[in-house]
Amino acid sequence: MSSGITMASMSTYAILGCGSVGHAVAEELESEGKDVLILDMDEGRVEALRDQDLDARSADIRDNSITSEVDDRDVILILSSDVEANMAAVTNVRDSGGEQFIIARASDPVSADELTEAGADVVINPSSVIADSALRALETGELEYKATQLADVIDDTDSRMAILIHRSPDPDSIASAAALRLIAESRDVEADIVYKGEIGHQENRAFVNLLGIELISGAETELEEYDTFALVDHAKGGEPEIDQEIDVIIDHFEPDHAHDARFMDVRPNVSATSTILTKYIQELDLNLDQDVATALLYGIRAETLDFKRDTTPADLTAAAYLYPFADHDTLEQVESPSMSPETLDVLAEAIRNREVKGSHLISNAGFIRDRDALSQAAQHLLNLEGITTTAVFALADDTIYLAARSKDIRMDIGAVLADAFADIGDTAGHSTDASAEIPLGIFTGIETNEDNRDTLLELTEQAVKTKLFEAMGVEGSEGGSSNGG
Repeated sequence: MSSGITMASMSTYAILGCGSVGHAVAEELESEGKDVLILDMDEGRVEALRDQDLDARSADIRDNSITSEVDDRDVILILSSDVEANMAAVTNVRDSGGEQFIIARASDPVSADELTEAGADVVINPSSVIADSALRALETGELEYKATQLADVIDDTDSRMAILIHRSPDPDSIASAAALRLIAESRDVEADIVYKGEIGHQENRAFVNLLGIELISGAETELEEYDTFALVDHAKGGEPEIDQEIDVIIDHFEPDHAHDARFMDVRPNVSATSTILTKYIQELDLNLDQDVATALLYGIRAETLDFKRDTTPADLTAAAYLYPFADHDTLEQVESPSMSPETLDVLAEAIRNREVKGSHLISNAGFIRDRDALSQAAQHLLNLEGITTTAVFALADDTIYLAARSKDIRMDIGAVLADAFADIGDTAGHSTDASAEIPLGIFTGIETNEDNRDTLLELTEQAVKTKLFEAMGVEGSEGGSSNGG
């Protein structure tokens, strides 16, 4: 409370009704050298306060006469346990023309509203304050306990630790894994970050390259070399393709598959796994490497769309902690990667072939060499006016590749792709960012060769659009493509 008063730059104070709460506030203000007047109707309490060299006087705070005694005070704290008396005091001060800053004590949400309507600037409810304090203490204690648990699992590693992240990982996955590796290294345990697929999207590649984050492709390593396994930000990447038991799971999504892990920390109430790992770094009091700090900050920003999507207080406090440690010049380079000529061509093709139904856009980018260009095209098309969901697909290497993005809070684009294509291909992603890979022959029933490329493209376009629009809950395409503009 004293911090709130300090921010208001006030200098003289009156406390009306000095029970245990008022007494504690008075002692805190006096210790800071503030000028404090105390008014209370309990004469015994007043005498006791005077014995402590406090300026205390007997008065009924419900009486209109007290307004003259406090008219020279900057802040009035009305802290009696009698809410009706507090209401009378607030009303009397305001009716007398008093413009002091008033803090009043309530007993429940109803009385809080009434005190606010009567003119109190700030209303406090001791039971809520105690509950909030208890919850903060619980959170602190729980984090300390879980940090010890995590450290114990890491310490049991005999050879190396494998940190598994989801297929074609995004910044949140990569940053979280880098943070867990830092924690492992602080305990003299060697750890590798292992991923499936490719590091897609130029922004993600720039993120890895500029920060020097070392990743190992699952195709280039033998998991038998490791004896501790962690899944970090992996829940939306499907079941991990390993035979070994999982020791650690850290995620901000509930896993789709059950694991009997020795350590689990799954928090759907935060928006980024990077937020969770930041809390562990704080709790373990580690020296935060600049590259890891930069990665974690970017991971939080990317997952919350720069704090514009589903951002929680925990995400904000984690970002605030990381901010002074991060390299902001590097962040700017990551966020503004150059666009390759092929990406520009794919984007142009996707714009030409776009079909729009309502706020949903689907486009065929034809034949491509750089699959990463699809995700960039899907992201750029999301900026078109009136568009909330995009999906861009193309053919390469006998496979249909598809990237989708959504900013529609009612739609889980990962679930949409799974509904449309999980039975014939591989899908991955979550509510705003997803991808799919579908074997071309299985999808069309036609064997791929140079002579039937155009036929395949035509069949693919119609079939993909139909299945996607149906999965999105809008009428499917019925032939040809419309540029929607």
